[in-house]
Amino acid sequence: MITTVATDAEIIRASCQTPDRFGVLHDRYLPMLYRYACQRVGPTAAEDVVADTFLAAFAQRDGYDVTRSDARPWLFGILTKRIARWGRAEKTHYRAHARAWQAPVTEGVDERVADQVSAQAMRGRLAAALCRLSRADRDVLLLISWGQLSYDEVAQALGIPVGTVASRLNRAKRKVREALREHDSRGELR
Repeated sequence: MITTVATDAEIIRASCQTPDRFGVLHDRYLPMLYRYACQRVGPTAAEDVVADTFLAAFAQRDGYDVTRSDARPWLFGILTKRIARWGRAEKTHYRAHARAWQAPVTEGVDERVADQVSAQAMRGRLAAALCRLSRADRDVLLLISWGQLSYDEVAQALGIPVGTVASRLNRAKRKVREALREHDSRGELR
C-alpha cells in the first residue's frame, strides 16, 4: 500500500475545516523552530516564542498562500517577527555568551579539551559580533545559517526581495568578519 505525505499547503487547507489537522504542522516543524529559537533567545524564551508562533500561524492559516507547498518560510517569518518582540532577550542571550567564556586551567589536558576551549571562545566572539548587527541583517544571516533556509525562502519569510536578502547577507557577513578581526587584533580571547 502506497501512502502519500500531505504537503504543508494541503494540511493548512484541511485545517480550515478540521482545526485538529494543524497539529501535523506543529509536529513536523516544532523541533526545527525550537532549535532555531534556542540559538536566538535561549531555551526558556524559545519555548514561549515558538508557542506564540504556532498560535499566530493557526490564527492566520486562512490567509496562507496554498500555492506554496512548503510552510517553513511562512513559519520562520512568523517566528522571526515574534523574536523581534523578544529583541532585548536576544541581545541579552548573545551578551551572556560573549561574557561567559573564561580561559580554563589547561595543565594536563588533552587536545580535545583545547579544541572545546577554542570553540567556546569563538562562540563568545560570534555572539558579540551578532549583537552588533542590525536586526534586519541579523535576521537574514541567522535564517540562512541557523534556519538553513534558501535565499528565496528567506525572502518569503521576511517579505523582501531576493536581492535584498543577498545584500543584507553580504553586509552581515562583512560586519561579522570585521568584528571578529577587530576582536583578534585587540588580543582578546585568543
